[in-house]
Amino acid sequence: MNLIEEWNALDKQDPGRWPLPFRIGAVALWFVVLALVLSYAWVWKSKKPELEAAQQQETALREEFQTKHAKAVNLDIYKQQLKDIERSFGALLRQLPGKTEVPNLLVDISQTGLAAGLEEKLFQPGTEQRRDFYAELPIKIRLAGSYHEFGEFVSGIAALPRIVTLHDIEIKPASSNSGYDDLILDLTAKTYRYLDEEEIAAANSNRAAPARRP
Repeated sequence: MNLIEEWNALDKQDPGRWPLPFRIGAVALWFVVLALVLSYAWVWKSKKPELEAAQQQETALREEFQTKHAKAVNLDIYKQQLKDIERSFGALLRQLPGKTEVPNLLVDISQTGLAAGLEEKLFQPGTEQRRDFYAELPIKIRLAGSYHEFGEFVSGIAALPRIVTLHDIEIKPASSNSGYDDLILDLTAKTYRYLDEEEIAAANSNRAAPARRP
């Protein structure tokens, strides 16, 4: 009787009556299977966090690659957009007068009111307020005239080659018996000038001084 026939002749329900070689082989096989199962479970449990971390890293790297790839593909477009922004910024900057041009601009604003036929009651430049790269100069203005003349004045201000904005506009009758041709216009005009390099450096130095003082 060969080995296969002996195996088939065994009583599977009563392993205790198997021949010794078969019992030894069955026990050894059971230990091998158990060892493999335990080893697999232990390795899987201990390595699962590493696997999850690797998967997350892979996802992050894929997203980073896609982002950089999209930037690389659109690099020329971004460069052109940057040039357009710089050109637009330069055009706006050229509309800001320099320090020496501000007096002439104030004269232009005043002359615009007079050219519209308005009577200038008040023209009072305020204190200059400095921002990041420009300075803002408010001017309190009071004019007397008609609605039509006020409209001409606003149109004239808008046509100036320099940036001038109008704020806090208030129109009221010159007196209790005034009509539409006898009005008072109060407003604050704001003009702007760019700061030169020395002024910007001084402003940055002043902002940094409190941080160094302690």
